[in-house]
Parts: sequence; C-alpha cells; structure tokens
Amino acid sequence: MIFISCVILQNYLTNFYMRKILVIGSGKSTSYLIKYLLDKSNSEKLHITVADVNIDNANKLIKNHKNASVLALDIFNNELRTKAIEASDIVVSMLPARLHIEVAKDCVSYNKHMITASYVSKDMQALNNEAIKKGVILMNEIGVDPGIDHMSAMQVLDRIRDNGGNIILFESFTGGLVAPESDNNLWNYKFTWNPRNVVTAGQGGAAKFLQEGTFKYIPYNRLFRRTEFLDIENFGRFEAYANRDSLKYQHAYKLDHIKTLYRGTMRRVGFSRAWNIFVTLGMTDDSYTIDDSENMSYRDFVNAFLPYSPSDSVELKLRHQLKIDQDDIVWNKLIELDIFNAKKRVELKKATPAQILQKILMDSWTLAENDKDMIVMYHKFGYEKNGKNYQIDSNMVVLGEDQTYTAMAKTVGLPVAMATLAILNGKIKTPGVQIPLTKEVYEPILDELKNFGICFNEKEVPYLGYNPLNN
Repeated sequence: MIFISCVILQNYLTNFYMRKILVIGSGKSTSYLIKYLLDKSNSEKLHITVADVNIDNANKLIKNHKNASVLALDIFNNELRTKAIEASDIVVSMLPARLHIEVAKDCVSYNKHMITASYVSKDMQALNNEAIKKGVILMNEIGVDPGIDHMSAMQVLDRIRDNGGNIILFESFTGGLVAPESDNNLWNYKFTWNPRNVVTAGQGGAAKFLQEGTFKYIPYNRLFRRTEFLDIENFGRFEAYANRDSLKYQHAYKLDHIKTLYRGTMRRVGFSRAWNIFVTLGMTDDSYTIDDSENMSYRDFVNAFLPYSPSDSVELKLRHQLKIDQDDIVWNKLIELDIFNAKKRVELKKATPAQILQKILMDSWTLAENDKDMIVMYHKFGYEKNGKNYQIDSNMVVLGEDQTYTAMAKTVGLPVAMATLAILNGKIKTPGVQIPLTKEVYEPILDELKNFGICFNEKEVPYLGYNPLNN
C-alpha cells in the first residue's frame, strides 16, 4: 500500500509540475506541430491537450503519448472553452481564422498567451491595448505564408540595412504545389490546402503593387495573364501572379520609401494561362447561385456559360468563343478535367459557379494516398550601397513525407510550435498583438527550422531591377 501511495504521489507531482499547452484544432496543419511538442514534452516538462469537436484525428496524432490528452470541445460552448483555456499555461489556436477571436478574448481575460498561424483580423488587432496592459502575447501570422515569409524576408532586410544598404526592391512569392514525383497531370497542380481559396484567388479588387516608384494595378480579369517567371535550381521554372495587395506589409517591413514592392503566388508555367479560361467564362464567380444546379451535369455547367447553338457542340462553342486551337495544350488540360462529361452530376443545391468548379476540380486535383506536396518560396532583394545596385535572390523548397506529414503541415506547424515554446520559456517577451517581424522572434526560429530542412538558398546576382512583364 505504501508503494502504491508513493506511485500515486509521484504521478501527481509530475503532472503538477508539467506546463500545460492547449492546442485547439487538430486539422491537416497540426501533425508536425503536435509531434514537435510531444518530442519536447519530457525535456521541457510539457503536457499537451489537443481539443477538437471531432477527436478522431487528435487521437491519431497523439498516439497514446503519456504527456498528451484529448478533449472533445465545441468552440461555441463558452463554459467548456473558458475552462479549458483557464486551465492551460498557453494556447495554440489552429481553428479556422474566423474563430480565433473568441479564443483570443478568453486568453486576454485569463492572462494566457496565444499563438495562431492566421492573418491578424480587425477584431484581433482591437485586443492589442488590453493585451499589452496585461502582458499577454497574441502572436499571429507565424505559419508559412504568412509566417516563414515574414521571418526570412525580415532577416535579410535587416541585415542589408544594418550593413548600410538602402532597400529599393523587394519581391516575394510562395506556392503550395505538388511534389515533382507526384506531378502527373497536365496542370502540374493538385490541391495541397483549402480548395476554395484556390478557386476564388485574386477576387475582390485589383492587384496592387509598386513598380519603380509607380503604383500598378491588375484587374481580376487580367490577373492570370500577367505573370513573372522564376527559376529554382533542381526544380525548374515557375510562374507567379500578383497577390491582391502587395503593399499590405510595406510599413511593417519598414519599406515606406521602396521603389518596387511585389508579392505573388507561384504555380508551374502554363497554369495561369489555362486557369484564365475559367476566369473569362465566369466559372470562378462566387457572387450568385445557379438554378437547378443539383441536376446539372458537368457538361451542362460548361454550356451554361456559352452561347446557344442548335447544331454546334459544347466543345466547338467553347473553342470558338475563347479562340482555342484543338492542338493547344490548354485544350488538352480542359479535356483532362473531364468537364464535358454528360453523366457526372454536380449534385450541389443552389451552388455558385465557384462551388461547382471546385467540385469538378477536386475530382482530378485531390492528392492521392501516396502523393506528396511541396512548398516553394522565393524572395528578391534589391538594394543600393555606396552608389551601386545589388541583388540577392533567396529560395526555399520543402517536400512532404506523406499524407499526414505534409510540407504544408511542416512549414505551418513547426514555426507555430517553436514560437509556443519560446513564449512559454520567456524568450519571446514583447506583449500585444503581433506578427513575427522582430529579431527576438525570427532569429531563433529560423535557426531551429534549419534542423528540419527548412532553410533558404541565398545568392548574389546582377541587379535586374523591375521585371518587364509587369511594366
């Protein structure tokens, strides 16, 4: 009995001194995050609670680890949510972006630091003053994009400025793509993250950027016909189209007087020209619903955007309307998607064109069981020093391992996990709503990421200035 009592007491004391991390959400981006924390749990005295409304994936990820537990949690259950947050030492929110705010409010109320990989919303920013008063850190945008893009860019920008350089050009590009070994379709693309965001990318206003001191704009209907080419050693050529607002981080990056500032999304060459077919037809529109969409075939959906003809086929009308030759690779890409199939049904009620297109694309672009993904990032830095212009090109490529430990999960989850531990250990101290732009944050995290193969290849190249494609 004495022995049993000692064991119970020892377990109690062990759990008492464990630092409690609450991870809310156990989706596709959390595999590396949870593994990292579990691997550190003994040496760092951590207990990780993974909370989700559906605990199946959470149980798979913790694998009965002695320093982990699973909590069934509906984020809209205020009582359970607040109790879970109050009982933790630090909170990681891997929920959809719109749901972070309720967690953040609780974290400020109970003096708990919080980390997310999502963009800072207006509601989140509104918590800044109260968070500062309470000494609470609300760290956001510390995944891959946003996240690693911020940290890797600021590291080079700060180094150039510290050495007396004046930044005159900054371009940054990121792409979530399929790994070369799994690249087996004509589009050279598969969904590696939220398909809806891919289908609706670029909508909601013209892309805005700076080129040689001049504001430039690309309206949505021309966005995918204005691309820049990028070459990465061992991985070939890519193309990039402009993000909606390249100037969003101009002040935060301390680039108020820069001449060229451009941020974009990377794809394999040829993707954008083919994707522009859907844009031109109106298939990416998400602003209205199509009547009787559930009874439509894929062929009916395509035909809905084409002129009536009593004799011409859907294929002929589309080629004529968009001036596509039958031997054009773009035509082969459309055929590959099976969009002219008269038997496949949409089966979505009151669906928007974008929702129907997404369903069609998911038939062809969903990663297969053995497929691997790839994250690609590319920065260009142009600067002036002592009357001469210089350029540094920097790129990163990360390949996924399998369907659980993907490149996306790795590049999103590891920075989140590292920031969590750094905050818990008092290495990151600045309170308030923030993103990872300071040396206090980016230096140790970028250094540790190298141990996981997440690093940048940097080289000096002749200064090229602005790209003529965007002139």
